[in-house]
Amino acid sequence: MVTNITSFGRSGLSDWLMQRASAVIMALYTVFLVAYLLFNPGLDYYTWSGLFDQTWMRIFSLLTFISLAAHAWIGLWTVTTDYLKSTPLRVGAQMLIILAIFVYLVWSIQILWGA
Repeated sequence: MVTNITSFGRSGLSDWLMQRASAVIMALYTVFLVAYLLFNPGLDYYTWSGLFDQTWMRIFSLLTFISLAAHAWIGLWTVTTDYLKSTPLRVGAQMLIILAIFVYLVWSIQILWGA
């Protein structure tokens, strides 16, 4: 039996479920932001900043960023395993993808929770 250690989950089903759940979270976030923008036509910096100063919005944003990272990893893992047949090339590409996703997450946390 072959075990793949570069997959996000332990099975294809868990990866599929994670990708669908992350898509729902990102869709809810997008719908919320669009509705917020539509219902606040005179939006200024202070109102927008006030929204993101609230803890629930920071948590919702962080959950969305984590969902985006998981969604991207599963999708890019699938693409690299399907199209990059050379193991060293595939592992190298996946390591770069992991690094980019990690940097993205750290940066988004710094923006959300930084001073």
